[in-house]
Amino acid sequence: MHLNYYFLRQLTQALRAKVLGMQAITAFSQNKDELILGFARQGEELYIRAQLGAQFTSLSFPAEFRRARANSVELMQAMQGQTVEDVVQHRNERSFYFQLSGGYLLLFKLFGNRSNIILYQGQEAVELFQHKFAADAALNPLQMDRPLQQNAEAFANANGNLRKVYPTFGDVPALYLEERGYQEASLEEKWELVQDTLDVLQAPEAYYIIRLNGKLRLSLLPVGEVLHTYSGPMEAADHYTRHYLSETGFEQQYGQASQVLERKRQVTQTVMEQSEQKLQELRHDRSYSQTADVIMANLTNIPPRATEVELYDFYTDQNRTYKLKQNETPQKFAERLYRKAKNQHVEVKQLEEKVERKLEELIVLEDALQALREVENYKQLKAYLREYNHLLGSKQQEQQQVPFRVFESEGFKILVGKSAQNNDQLTQRHTYKEDIWLHAKDVSGSHVVIKHQAGKTIPVTVLEKAAQLAAYYSKRKADSLCPVIYTPKKWVRKPKGSPAGSVVVEREKVLLVKPENPFAKV
Repeated sequence: MHLNYYFLRQLTQALRAKVLGMQAITAFSQNKDELILGFARQGEELYIRAQLGAQFTSLSFPAEFRRARANSVELMQAMQGQTVEDVVQHRNERSFYFQLSGGYLLLFKLFGNRSNIILYQGQEAVELFQHKFAADAALNPLQMDRPLQQNAEAFANANGNLRKVYPTFGDVPALYLEERGYQEASLEEKWELVQDTLDVLQAPEAYYIIRLNGKLRLSLLPVGEVLHTYSGPMEAADHYTRHYLSETGFEQQYGQASQVLERKRQVTQTVMEQSEQKLQELRHDRSYSQTADVIMANLTNIPPRATEVELYDFYTDQNRTYKLKQNETPQKFAERLYRKAKNQHVEVKQLEEKVERKLEELIVLEDALQALREVENYKQLKAYLREYNHLLGSKQQEQQQVPFRVFESEGFKILVGKSAQNNDQLTQRHTYKEDIWLHAKDVSGSHVVIKHQAGKTIPVTVLEKAAQLAAYYSKRKADSLCPVIYTPKKWVRKPKGSPAGSVVVEREKVLLVKPENPFAKV
């Protein structure tokens, strides 16, 4: 009921007593779908946080608000300095407005997932918070009252049908009436029950946060499981928003983040596998020149204008199906493949780079999913969403440098930091307690990580290659032999305030290896 007409009536009455005579001092947004409005009078301040998202809409009233220094956009500047002269609730509607001096009017349209806040001067909309609802500019806030016939005669004519006579009730008052025997009552008794319920809705004794059918709700009526009770509507709205976001909002945002990351992981995995398959074909059994050789050797066996033909491939010693173009002779097709073969090494290099890039992206996404699995509450989720916003946002936001190089040996991924700052990112954000962490002993160099695989022991050969990389990407690169320390990541910690790339290592072991990149192409 936090967007119910009857609750908004109580809320606007409380707001009127609070905000009349205050001046609008600020209006800004620092999160998508969230508008902060600030009002002040002689040292007294009032902030309204309007959350107008597709999944959740609410008004809350934080006692104070600290504005972020970055990513904050000033809005509705025309109303700043104007005084609130009245707060008007629309009749039988989920909307109200602030009448401001200077001919301004601020409309709060709270229509669930189509909610908006609109600034008018006179009857002209001068600024919409949610631009996606462009049709809202045509709304006339002075003509949004909804007249309804709600007398005994209309009730009798509707035979006690609540939805026809009282569409503003919603499901909670309907349940409240049902619990009081509404369905079995006579028409006269039903009317009396409705009037009693209206008395409570218009002058509630308290405001309740309830759990109804497993969902958290704000109610003027004590139905369902009552969790919290409040004496005023502003306090109730404030606490309801906080409870909802910490519970229901957590589940929704967690699920959305998981869905986005998993979808991107699957797409990245598919693109990488397709690129690897194409690379395999170009390197080995299906190079352009080999296909052209088979076509040329079978020119007399290919029917005219054929679009598909099965031929013996003497390179693989088996029959293969080849697709042809109907308007191109087999000889011309082979000539075109020979020309493409000349540039095949360029395509191979591009595919190799693409595979490496997609592998890096895949590891970043898998690490982000692992970090999400460790989030347990809304506070942790908010911090997580800030940190991984580049992965959850648009493709343009995603384009940022991956902080490590990626190598693979015997199915194990080996990550190598690219700089001191990247070392911190690698060790703090992309490494987990069972991963093996390596570093050249007593000199500066890259952090190296072997990603743990459940149920598998890292082979000595993989460990040695990772140690060689740690030595190669260090100040001991030119030495004939280099000692490399290694330990599970859980024994590596970064002291607060320490320089970039600096860590403290416990329970380390040492491996002596030759500094080189064992994955370098010869």
